Amino acid sequence: MAVASPSKVMTNVEAVRSTLYDALKRDDKAVILGEDVGNRGNVFLITKGFIEEFGPERIIDTPIAEASIVGIAVGMAMEGLRPIAEIQFADFIYPAFNQIVGEAAKTRYRSNGEYTCPMVIRTPYGGGVRGALSHSVSVEALFYHVPGLKIVVPSTPRDIKGLLNAAIEDPDPVLFLEHKRTYRLIKDDVPDEYFTIPIGKANITQEGTQLTVVSYGLYAHQSLEAARKLQDENLSVEVIDLRSVRPMDRNAILDSVRKTHKLLIIHEDNKFGGVGAEISAMVAEEALFELDAPIRRLCCPDVPAMGYALPLEEEYMISTDRMAEEMRAMVRF
Repeated sequence: MAVASPSKVMTNVEAVRSTLYDALKRDDKAVILGEDVGNRGNVFLITKGFIEEFGPERIIDTPIAEASIVGIAVGMAMEGLRPIAEIQFADFIYPAFNQIVGEAAKTRYRSNGEYTCPMVIRTPYGGGVRGALSHSVSVEALFYHVPGLKIVVPSTPRDIKGLLNAAIEDPDPVLFLEHKRTYRLIKDDVPDEYFTIPIGKANITQEGTQLTVVSYGLYAHQSLEAARKLQDENLSVEVIDLRSVRPMDRNAILDSVRKTHKLLIIHEDNKFGGVGAEISAMVAEEALFELDAPIRRLCCPDVPAMGYALPLEEEYMISTDRMAEEMRAMVRF
């Protein structure tokens, strides 16, 4: 009889902290840098105590200068280190856009493979925490267009550990997006042992036959919750948690659509030009005649920012009930 591997229940934020700690212990080339990651231990206390154990040469407090955080990490990566750069909130990533897009993502190509850029850029993103204008943004679509850059969006503690380990080991830059609403909301049983999850491999969280729903991050949980509610109505919805948006598990999406013949994409980012647009185009190109209904996208509104007032935030975010309503309408189309 097989003996189960030791594990423990963690929240998402605990999984980030535990995985980073293990990476620092495992590899002395791993370095963390960012604003307040040292003495303060990160605004979410993810790196609390790290500087005392690993020292200021590996846990580096930086100025409030995102361009330099990522630029320095690029140099570290090219010189053989494994930097894990933190952008305190995704809303602050814009000054580092050139370093991410123009430098990190192009390193392997511009050097004809002589150099790689093994670095991770971690940042919390997303709404639902009353973060308003400067602490609620989703940034995946801003970087989604960039070849050479991987974008990972885990939703569970187990996925965080497996995908963050994979990101740290990856020879190319990885943007690792952590939905801060899930930090203490989501719990899961996480194996103690080291493991990785392949970047670009989706997770089918519920099988179904009448509709495919594709989502990621916080909405991967809400989509699953909504789909489970519909089971009481004998409606069968397949739910796919992408886990990474570039590379994307095209086969998982296409195989599911060819089974259910209907597709609903749900994401928190704005609708126009978002990840859902690329999924829609891909399915239309490769499986159009498998569809029994138009592809639908349920996304947040195309407005500049999320409001602080609770009614404005609630209007911006997509509720589980609204997801269930959209799923129900599509199944019965």
